Amino acid sequence: MTKPTIGLALGSGGARGFAHLGVLKVLHNHGIPVDMIAGSSMGALVGSFFAAGQRIEDMYKLALTFKRKYYLDFTVPKMGFVQGKRIKEYIRIFTFGKNIEDFKIPMSIVATDLYAGEKKIFTSGPASEAVRASIAIPGIFVPERINDRLYIDGGVIDRVPVSVVKQMGAQFIIAVDCAHFDADPNIHSIYDVITQSIDIMQDELVTAIGVSSDADVMIRPDVSKYSSRAFTNIQEIVGAGERAAESCVEDIKEKLAAWKEPKTE
Repeated sequence: MTKPTIGLALGSGGARGFAHLGVLKVLHNHGIPVDMIAGSSMGALVGSFFAAGQRIEDMYKLALTFKRKYYLDFTVPKMGFVQGKRIKEYIRIFTFGKNIEDFKIPMSIVATDLYAGEKKIFTSGPASEAVRASIAIPGIFVPERINDRLYIDGGVIDRVPVSVVKQMGAQFIIAVDCAHFDADPNIHSIYDVITQSIDIMQDELVTAIGVSSDADVMIRPDVSKYSSRAFTNIQEIVGAGERAAESCVEDIKEKLAAWKEPKTE
């Protein structure tokens, strides 16, 4: 029986995006292969580590020891408060210094071209640059400059990059959406203001236009009660990803078993 190529679309979500790790673990445990990945923002970071060849067990250890201080290299505000050099080096180390085209699993990393206001899809070049661009929360991170262009967070333009993984050739798409807005009175800093504003914007955008119906299965971990800004409760966030994926496993297996290759004219 012909099997489809399975594509994974990992969306934005800040700290909530660690739920992607729980989803990856469940798919791995159930023998559901991932043939290609598209990631925006935190989905780009988690996806790149996995696509580069990190083991699930090691990624769990990394996630549970991750602290916000790892990326807070402050600078005099001009285009952002955080330089991003520290997190870029972190990404470089844990993607083994690879270029995207050298990943074990084909991957597309989504960022936003700040000049053109357009989606930029990175499929080659240093992974650390592309992921650093994709996670550059506007106003917080200094935009990433690549080839004389400035790039910011991929979630600004494509919260869950279903269309991107479809363009890669995926025939069966599993999408993961972790970016849910939830009312939060704990707004104390400009960092909180900016990130909460982006959460609201993305939620309204998705409500207005919806997430692409091209996904065969949409997994939505219940992470709205956790802050997208504070890298705490990571174990609980990962666990939410596991539970959401487990609840979808039978649906995935049934749809894969019933899948038939589209007829060509």
